[in-house]
Amino acid sequence: MEQRLQKLIAAAGFCSRRTAEAWIEAGRVSVNGSTAALGQSADPDRDEILVDGAPLAPAAEKRYLMLNKPRGYVCTMSDEKGRPTVAELVKGCGARVVPVGRLDLDSEGLLLLTNDGQWMHRLLHPSHEIDKVYQVTVAGAVDGAAFRLSALTEIDGETIRPAKVRLLRNGRETAELEITIHEGKNRQIRRMCAAVGLHVKRLRRVAEHGVPLGDLPEGAWRDLTAEELREFSKG
Repeated sequence: MEQRLQKLIAAAGFCSRRTAEAWIEAGRVSVNGSTAALGQSADPDRDEILVDGAPLAPAAEKRYLMLNKPRGYVCTMSDEKGRPTVAELVKGCGARVVPVGRLDLDSEGLLLLTNDGQWMHRLLHPSHEIDKVYQVTVAGAVDGAAFRLSALTEIDGETIRPAKVRLLRNGRETAELEITIHEGKNRQIRRMCAAVGLHVKRLRRVAEHGVPLGDLPEGAWRDLTAEELREFSKG
């Protein structure tokens, strides 16, 4: 049965539909030897569909993983600089999965991965508000840090939604904070901390949308439970 190419590519776990549309426009997709056009349909049982020269595999079993990402790994499936990637940590899962969002090289904790492009797109879309909870160890001007961070509405000239900030531990020169945000702006928490005179010593994501990382060992992964998937379908 014919379907839009972007839907077929997303169903095969390559990427989201929106990203697939960009790939089609960039000429990275072909059908029966000809460069595909945006809006084109094809039948995967009859037509040869290639993405960057690789055949489009039949729709794989949908997988939804949680990884406890260690510091020092990049959230890509390959890295031109030769750095360790999260792909190496989940290579035994039996499916080609990709990260849902990002944690930067020096950050750690809960990272979702999937081969379900539609699910990934839904979670990343701004209209689907996903609470992301971080435990952050900071140094510097720690007195009143929680109040100053929660009052921020702009960083580097960019408007942000106020974060929920809770003080977990307060020392003389360091503090541990729990910071909850909805957005996923580039290095948002590190930039927020810098804006109020704080240096991030450790940044660890511990929950998303009410689903906690729990006691999953560092570097380990597991499949999300049916109950956890239902939690992500809410909101």
